[in-house]
Order: sequence, then C-alpha cells, then structure tokens
Amino acid sequence: MIDPAILKSIETFVEGQLPLLKSVKDSWQPHDLLPNTRNTSWKKELVEFRRQAATLSDEVLVVLIGNLVTEEALPSYQSWLNRISEIRDETGASPTPWAQWIRGWTAEENRHGDILNKYLYLSGRVDMRSVEITVQHLIRNGFDLKSGNDAYKSLVYASFQERATKVSHANTGRLAEKCGDSTLGKICSFIAADEARHEEAYKRFFGKVLELDTSNAVIAFASMMRQKIAMPARLMSDGISADLFSQFAIVAQRIGVYTTRDYAGIIANLLDYWKIPSLSGLTAEAVKAQDYLCGLPATYLSKADRIEEVLASLPAEPFAWIFGRTA
Repeated sequence: MIDPAILKSIETFVEGQLPLLKSVKDSWQPHDLLPNTRNTSWKKELVEFRRQAATLSDEVLVVLIGNLVTEEALPSYQSWLNRISEIRDETGASPTPWAQWIRGWTAEENRHGDILNKYLYLSGRVDMRSVEITVQHLIRNGFDLKSGNDAYKSLVYASFQERATKVSHANTGRLAEKCGDSTLGKICSFIAADEARHEEAYKRFFGKVLELDTSNAVIAFASMMRQKIAMPARLMSDGISADLFSQFAIVAQRIGVYTTRDYAGIIANLLDYWKIPSLSGLTAEAVKAQDYLCGLPATYLSKADRIEEVLASLPAEPFAWIFGRTA
C-alpha cells in the first residue's frame, strides 16, 4: 500500500536528480550518427553505411527490429506515468519535478526509436512497411505492466525495465560490431548509455521511497516480481504471426541479447543497489517479501540451462519483418 505523502515529500530529491537528463544542447541526435544527405559525399557515405549493414545476420536484424518497436511505443509509456496520480504531469506542461522528469525522460527516449527507424530504412535490409504496421499495432494495443497504477510498483518496473533495455541494446551493439557494422555498434552504445542514466534515476527514486516507507516498498518490489516483469512490447503484432513477441524473445535469447541469466542478473543488481538483504525493522509481511526476493536470482539461474536447451531445440520461425525469412 503506497503512502501518497511519500511521493510528494521526495519532490525536492527528484529535482536533484534532473541533471541525470542531459540538456538538449549536449544530447546526441540521430543526424549525428547517420549518413548526412546534405554532404556532397552523401552517396559514398550511404554506400559504406549499406556495406556495413549488409553484414548483419537475420537474427540480429530481428532483435534490432524488436528493440525499435519497443522504443517506438513511447506514447504508451508516457501515458502510463501520467496515470499515476502521485507523480503525473497534471497540465502537460507542469513545472513540478516529477513532471519535468517525465517530459525530459520521454524527450530523450524519443530519439531511440527515431534513430533505429532511420537506420533500418537506410539499410534496405528489412520490410519497413511490416515494421511500421507492428509499431502501429503495439501503440493501438497498449501495454499493461500489472502495477495497478501503484507508484511504488511502477518505480520498481521502470528501474528493472531501464536496465533490461540497456542490456538489450548493449548486447545488440556488440553483436553488430562482431558482424562488421561499427555504425550500428556505436548507435546501440549511445542508446545504452541513455538507458543507464535513466536506470540510475529510477533506482534512486525508489531507493528514496525505501528509505521513507521501507516495509511497503519491499512488499511492492516483491509483488512486481511475483507476477514477473511484463515486457513493454508484449502486445506487438504484425497482423500475421500468432505470437510475434514470443518469436522475437526466443531469437533474443538464442543469440544472447536478453536471456534468463540477464533477468536474474537484473534482480540481483536491484537487490544489491537497494540493500534489500540487509534491511531490518520490517513488518512480518515485508520480511516474507524480503526472503522471497533474496532467493529469486538463484531460482532463475537454476532454470537457465534447461531453458537454453529447450530454445535451441525449437525450429526457426519466419518473420514478415525480414521478408518471410526465418531466424
């Protein structure tokens, strides 16, 4: 159960974290990392760009598109934060610290979908119409993170998800570099760096809540983990595949972009960051939640080998995104 007064009381703290958002002047833009069509040499730049993009495997393309679709559903994510009464932007241009955070975070995240969309368009490697259909479906379908608009649970979700996207983009970038595409490697590293700053902010926000309302915060954390973190692109659809997200997630696991081991590692990181194992003075319910949380990383790791074996045995599935080829 949340205490609305807690969220109000930490507004000054939230304001102190706003420097984790970069100024627009100091931010990278998609234009900085892609071929510049205003240059007289743009045709040569594009030829080199496409030469590198041609080295990517279909598996990397599928994961990259899944990452793009997730980022392009940003309107749903801002709507989610604005449903939470204790932190929402009341007017759409409110000067409160929470509102400044929501808008600034959205503005930074918006570039991620922009640059990946432009990258894929320029690469000529994928069926952009199918990708665009998937983005539109996901925004229409929305997403439910199962937090019930509870501010504590939502901050846990955001802390987890920002780290998950950081891991996914960073691993995609490493695979791109390995294939021979240094441009995509750089793009993914820039996106991952943004996600790292956002992760830090959300972890600090929830850390402050833990300080002030420890037992209820621990219970909220455990509640979110009991139902498992629902990925924001869970409801993606290309209008063809019966369960497109699962197909995408299987490829991501197979090539090591986002795995059960990563999921366990994120839980372990949050437990360590928030010092959950050493918290004391908890209510009886919170102690049970604490015990449950501390055992979770080992629980997921114990399943990892078996999950990898099962995934390795599954047949490759066709993706409309890559013109019906399998991945």
